[in-house]
Amino acid sequence: MATRVWDYLPEYESERADILDAVETVFRSGRLVLGESVRSFEEEFAAYHGVRHCIGVDNGTNAVKLGLQALGVGRGDEVITVSNTAAPTVVAIDAVGATPVFTDVRADTYLMDVERVEAAITPRTRCLLPVHLYGQCVDMAPLERLAAAHGLVILEDCAQAHGARHHGRTAGSMGHAAAFSFYPTKVLGAYGDGGATITSDGDVARALRRLRYYGMEQTYYVVQTPGHNARLDEVQAEILRRKLSRLDRYIAGRRAVAARYAEGLAGTDLVLPETAAGNEHVYYLYVVRHPRRDEIIQALHAFDIHLNVSYPWPVHTMSGFAHLGYAQGSLPVTEALAGEIFSLPMYPSLPVESQERIITALLKVL
Repeated sequence: MATRVWDYLPEYESERADILDAVETVFRSGRLVLGESVRSFEEEFAAYHGVRHCIGVDNGTNAVKLGLQALGVGRGDEVITVSNTAAPTVVAIDAVGATPVFTDVRADTYLMDVERVEAAITPRTRCLLPVHLYGQCVDMAPLERLAAAHGLVILEDCAQAHGARHHGRTAGSMGHAAAFSFYPTKVLGAYGDGGATITSDGDVARALRRLRYYGMEQTYYVVQTPGHNARLDEVQAEILRRKLSRLDRYIAGRRAVAARYAEGLAGTDLVLPETAAGNEHVYYLYVVRHPRRDEIIQALHAFDIHLNVSYPWPVHTMSGFAHLGYAQGSLPVTEALAGEIFSLPMYPSLPVESQERIITALLKVL
């Protein structure tokens, strides 16, 4: 039987009754758009993170895009982020007319190297956009100091870090705003697309609510500032409400898988994930590193085990961003990682026997 990096079917079988009841609840509610399920999910998701406002949107890319717009980032501004990320982070920056400026990442955690950020700040810099990657947080204190000193805003990209903590603070609660994706693979995943932007700033929250609803605030027919149709769907919101109550359980399941991998693969020449000081990792992905990455992935196909690479092409090397002018070698750590990192299967309902089969196969191949 094939083993893949991610599979939702075992989880669906165990939660099927609740998921179908969520759909039935919405269909019988009499309100299919921006109704009680969205409002309740927004309140509960904000409370989970200890912030005042949550604005549900249609996907994680728009969560970043609308977050930037609500924070006043636009054409002519620069946003400092990383190239070792999913492309939507950078697509959203481009979509508001701003210019992404890349810093390199750390070789141990693959997260933004915050020591390099200050050198990238220019008079055009408006926003710092740390990506909490693979399930753990960027070191935020230095970024907060830089933002205060230079008058910058911080938008956290939390698409891969639902429930992660950094020195006791939850991912998403440390910047001026934070963007989340609820794509099905995420630690908190919907059964389709979904996203949210959270903040404790009332003005930012009001701007977000306008932006996701054509630029309208209270009266449907009056556009105050041009916006988008970027609403979170009622059905997905109700499913997310149910799953939010199980989020800590999902995280515990992921940590159990990670612990089994760490024990079974200790002593091999795989570089296993490292958790930064002060972080509580939620293991959205279990990313390992090896110089013969491609050979290992190919060899595991013989065991019907199929792995993934996140990410084989750094954003600054993509043809769509060639106009930014980053030459090969400009981000050496990011570029080196792209040829060596890969992800082992990771989801909380991954059967123990599958985990053991993955470990056994890797030991043989290594």
